[in-house]
Amino acid sequence: QWAMAAAAAAETLRRELEKVLEQRDEVYEKIAQHLQLKNVIERLQESEQQHLKMEVDLGCNFYVQAAVPDASKIFILVGYGFFVEFTLPEALRFIEKKCLHLNVAAERLSKDSAKIKGNIRVVLEALCELQGMKNLPLDTRREV
Repeated sequence: QWAMAAAAAAETLRRELEKVLEQRDEVYEKIAQHLQLKNVIERLQESEQQHLKMEVDLGCNFYVQAAVPDASKIFILVGYGFFVEFTLPEALRFIEKKCLHLNVAAERLSKDSAKIKGNIRVVLEALCELQGMKNLPLDTRREV
Protein backbone atom coordinates (compact mmCIF):
# COMPACT_ATOMS: atom_id res chain seq x y z
CA GLN A 1 0.00 0.00 0.00
CA TRP A 2 2.78 2.43 0.87
CA ALA A 3 4.51 1.61 -2.37
CA MET A 4 1.37 2.39 -4.36
CA ALA A 5 0.92 5.67 -2.53
CA ALA A 6 4.55 6.65 -3.14
CA ALA A 7 4.27 5.74 -6.83
CA ALA A 8 1.09 7.82 -7.11
CA ALA A 9 2.81 10.75 -5.39
CA ALA A 10 5.76 10.49 -7.78
CA GLU A 11 3.41 10.49 -10.77
CA THR A 12 1.55 13.52 -9.41
CA LEU A 13 4.84 15.33 -8.93
CA ARG A 14 5.89 14.47 -12.50
CA ARG A 15 2.66 15.97 -13.87
CA GLU A 16 3.21 19.06 -11.73
CA LEU A 17 6.79 19.30 -13.02
CA GLU A 18 5.59 19.10 -16.63
CA LYS A 19 3.10 21.90 -15.96
CA VAL A 20 5.76 24.14 -14.37
CA LEU A 21 8.18 23.49 -17.24
CA GLU A 22 5.46 24.34 -19.79
CA GLN A 23 4.77 27.60 -17.95
CA ARG A 24 8.48 28.41 -17.96
CA ASP A 25 8.67 27.71 -21.69
CA GLU A 26 5.74 30.09 -22.26
CA VAL A 27 7.56 32.79 -20.30
CA TYR A 28 10.72 32.23 -22.37
CA GLU A 29 8.62 32.52 -25.55
CA LYS A 30 7.21 35.87 -24.35
CA ILE A 31 10.74 37.09 -23.59
CA ALA A 32 11.84 36.13 -27.11
CA GLN A 33 8.87 37.96 -28.64
CA HIS A 34 9.62 41.11 -26.65
CA LEU A 35 13.29 41.01 -27.61
CA GLN A 36 12.33 40.59 -31.26
CA LEU A 37 10.02 43.62 -30.98
CA LYS A 38 12.84 45.57 -29.33
CA ASN A 39 15.11 44.82 -32.29
CA VAL A 40 12.46 45.98 -34.76
CA ILE A 41 11.92 49.22 -32.84
CA GLU A 42 15.65 49.88 -32.68
CA ARG A 43 15.94 49.35 -36.45
CA LEU A 44 13.01 51.75 -36.96
CA GLN A 45 14.75 54.38 -34.84
CA GLU A 46 18.02 53.94 -36.73
CA SER A 47 16.36 54.31 -40.14
CA GLU A 48 14.45 57.40 -38.97
CA GLN A 49 11.69 56.66 -41.47
CA GLN A 50 8.28 58.05 -40.61
CA HIS A 51 6.44 55.67 -42.94
CA LEU A 52 7.08 52.12 -44.03
CA LYS A 53 5.66 49.30 -46.10
CA MET A 54 5.38 45.74 -44.87
CA GLU A 55 3.60 42.45 -45.31
CA VAL A 56 1.12 41.45 -42.62
CA ASP A 57 0.11 37.85 -41.92
CA LEU A 58 -3.68 37.67 -41.73
CA GLY A 59 -3.51 34.04 -40.64
CA CYS A 60 -2.88 30.71 -42.33
CA ASN A 61 0.16 32.26 -44.05
CA PHE A 62 -2.05 34.65 -46.04
CA TYR A 63 -0.14 37.92 -46.37
CA VAL A 64 -1.23 41.35 -47.53
CA GLN A 65 0.80 44.47 -48.14
CA ALA A 66 0.28 47.28 -45.68
CA ALA A 67 1.49 50.85 -45.49
CA VAL A 68 2.14 52.52 -42.15
CA PRO A 69 1.93 56.30 -42.63
CA ASP A 70 3.30 57.21 -39.16
CA ALA A 71 5.83 54.80 -37.66
CA SER A 72 6.70 57.11 -34.78
CA LYS A 73 4.20 55.32 -32.48
CA ILE A 74 3.43 51.68 -31.88
CA PHE A 75 0.68 49.71 -30.16
CA ILE A 76 1.83 47.00 -27.76
CA LEU A 77 -0.26 44.32 -26.09
CA VAL A 78 0.23 44.96 -22.38
CA GLY A 79 -1.97 42.13 -21.14
CA TYR A 80 -5.56 41.01 -20.76
CA GLY A 81 -6.27 41.98 -24.38
CA PHE A 82 -5.38 45.65 -23.88
CA PHE A 83 -3.13 47.52 -26.30
CA VAL A 84 -1.35 50.76 -25.38
CA GLU A 85 0.04 53.30 -27.81
CA PHE A 86 3.70 54.13 -27.13
CA THR A 87 6.27 56.33 -28.77
CA LEU A 88 9.30 54.29 -29.81
CA PRO A 89 11.43 55.34 -26.79
CA GLU A 90 8.51 54.64 -24.44
CA ALA A 91 8.05 51.24 -26.05
CA LEU A 92 11.71 50.38 -25.48
CA ARG A 93 11.44 51.32 -21.80
CA PHE A 94 8.26 49.25 -21.46
CA ILE A 95 9.93 46.25 -23.11
CA GLU A 96 12.95 46.51 -20.78
CA LYS A 97 10.71 46.51 -17.71
CA LYS A 98 8.54 43.71 -19.10
CA CYS A 99 11.60 41.55 -19.84
CA LEU A 100 12.91 42.10 -16.31
CA HIS A 101 9.54 41.02 -14.92
CA LEU A 102 9.43 37.97 -17.22
CA ASN A 103 12.99 36.97 -16.29
CA VAL A 104 12.05 37.04 -12.59
CA ALA A 105 9.05 34.82 -13.38
CA ALA A 106 11.27 32.41 -15.36
CA GLU A 107 13.75 32.20 -12.48
CA ARG A 108 10.94 31.48 -10.02
CA LEU A 109 9.59 28.72 -12.28
CA SER A 110 13.10 27.26 -12.63
CA LYS A 111 13.46 27.17 -8.84
CA ASP A 112 10.02 25.58 -8.53
CA SER A 113 10.98 22.91 -11.06
CA ALA A 114 14.21 22.18 -9.15
CA LYS A 115 12.21 21.74 -5.93
CA ILE A 116 9.78 19.41 -7.64
CA LYS A 117 12.65 17.38 -9.11
CA GLY A 118 14.11 17.08 -5.61
CA ASN A 119 10.75 15.95 -4.23
CA ILE A 120 10.45 13.36 -7.00
CA ARG A 121 13.89 12.06 -6.09
CA VAL A 122 12.96 11.79 -2.40
CA VAL A 123 9.73 9.95 -3.21
CA LEU A 124 11.51 7.55 -5.56
CA GLU A 125 14.18 6.85 -2.95
CA ALA A 126 11.49 6.18 -0.35
CA LEU A 127 9.74 3.89 -2.81
CA CYS A 128 12.95 1.97 -3.39
CA GLU A 129 13.47 1.70 0.36
CA LEU A 130 9.96 0.35 0.80
CA GLN A 131 10.57 -2.22 -1.91
CA GLY A 132 13.91 -3.23 -0.39
CA MET A 133 16.08 -1.88 -3.20
CA LYS A 134 19.39 -0.27 -2.27
CA ASN A 135 19.83 2.22 -5.13
CA LEU A 136 17.54 3.82 -7.66
CA PRO A 137 17.59 2.13 -11.06
CA LEU A 138 19.53 4.11 -13.63
CA ASP A 139 16.49 4.87 -15.79
CA THR A 140 14.89 6.91 -12.97
CA ARG A 141 17.93 9.17 -12.73
CA ARG A 142 17.24 10.85 -16.07
CA GLU A 143 16.31 14.50 -16.30
CA VAL A 144 12.61 15.22 -16.76
